[in-house]
Amino acid sequence: MRVDLATLPADPERENEDFAAAAPGAAVLLDGAGVGGAETGCTHGVAWFSGTLGGLLLQAITASPARPLTECLADSIGRVRSLHGDSCDLTYRASPTSTVVAARINGERLEYLVLGDSSLLLEAKDGSATVVTDRRLDEVGKRLRGPIDALPTGSPEHSAALADYREALTGLRNRPGGFWIAGPDPQAAEYALTGTVALDSLSTVTLLSDGATRLVDRFQRADWAQYLEVLACSGPDELIRRVRETEKSDPDGRRWPRGKAHDDATVLHWAVR
Repeated sequence: MRVDLATLPADPERENEDFAAAAPGAAVLLDGAGVGGAETGCTHGVAWFSGTLGGLLLQAITASPARPLTECLADSIGRVRSLHGDSCDLTYRASPTSTVVAARINGERLEYLVLGDSSLLLEAKDGSATVVTDRRLDEVGKRLRGPIDALPTGSPEHSAALADYREALTGLRNRPGGFWIAGPDPQAAEYALTGTVALDSLSTVTLLSDGATRLVDRFQRADWAQYLEVLACSGPDELIRRVRETEKSDPDGRRWPRGKAHDDATVLHWAVR
């Protein structure tokens, strides 16, 4: 098993809220999310949440290989909740959350789980690419983000519209008709996308935060086959470098409207054989 991992924060002066890690036969990636400027009720912060949940989840899926990934995630969310103790009020709608991607070898199959808008990219032995992404957040966002996309990224007007957008999104979090993400409630794990793939059909498995998939799903400057080519030839660092280069060419979001000019970007590339 060979794993190449690269991660870069959106701003070098701010904490990276992504988390990724691997163990023999397993890998996880989480992209922490909060509501900028909102009262969270939590003293720990988003990076603590994604890192703690990610570590516990990796431990759970490797220690109990027969347990479904959804059960491992639900238990891990419950354990993180208990670690908040009496110091946090998790009834706040803006309490820390995280996307989750997990992959695990179980016999001759690769099992996977995806919750939230991070992605799992599977490369078959014939070189073809299949991506698994939870699009429910995107579908909700399209209904709400019109006022944001009409404004320059980073402007005061954009920041105000973004705050309203995030508040509206928070009201749809972990609700029917909205979207699902790991947070205080273990029940969210039941809504994850899951599946299995024959291990002997795969060449590589790649876990990506949405900050690393922008060249495909936000900028339309690459496709998944090109991602795999970059990863094979130059590795995850080069992929993230190309994302940053494209972001910097449009700092105000005029060509590619987006909530953040830059986002935390993480890529974990796993050669399964």
